[in-house]
Amino acid sequence: MPKILMVISAATSLRLADGTTHPTGYWAEEVAASHRVLTEAGVTVDIATPGGVRPTVDEISLDERGGVAAADAAEHRAYLDTIAEQLASPLVLADVRPDEYDAIYLPGGHAPMADLVQDADLGRLLIAANTGGATVAALCHGVAGLLSASAPDGTFAYAGRALTSFTDEEERQGGLGDGSPFLVEAELRERGAVVQIGVPWSTVVQDGNLITGQNPQSSTATAEAVLKALAAR
Repeated sequence: MPKILMVISAATSLRLADGTTHPTGYWAEEVAASHRVLTEAGVTVDIATPGGVRPTVDEISLDERGGVAAADAAEHRAYLDTIAEQLASPLVLADVRPDEYDAIYLPGGHAPMADLVQDADLGRLLIAANTGGATVAALCHGVAGLLSASAPDGTFAYAGRALTSFTDEEERQGGLGDGSPFLVEAELRERGAVVQIGVPWSTVVQDGNLITGQNPQSSTATAEAVLKALAAR
């Protein structure tokens, strides 16, 4: 069966545009829904973080502050409890060998903007996956992690590729707004990616081995697209 590496941010805070810090973490639905879909299909999912640090859930992804209904929050929390042991002891990202996995999966929350965006070990894995044709999937702000994939000459590995991400409009509507240290969509465009966005709170885009989801509501569809891509290999 296929084996997937889910890379989760270990960041617990994000420095905002005004220099203040904002508590953050991974977005519950993006980890829980994705992990569930993948493992229920029989796929092995390993979790890794920078330094092997236990990742922290962003608490606003589990209540009304994040636009999450109480019933949905309870469902996400219950699923995260079932994988608590795995979350407590993630792999060290620097120790991961790219040839051991069929896909890399990057869930979001604002946290990846603090660490994964510039993580050299993630960049190494993404470049190897891109070169070798392994599937790479990213969700919402997790797409910021793709920005770590720069060649020694500074070339962005995903320049010219079609993808989506949490949009600038969504950031203004339901994110950090002007407080965001950068806008993921705008940064991806600046680096040469071909960003395709749908109406707010929708959309999955696939370009070859690259699969991206626009927001938390795209979690299940993104994971299902990964399963289809792996089945087609």
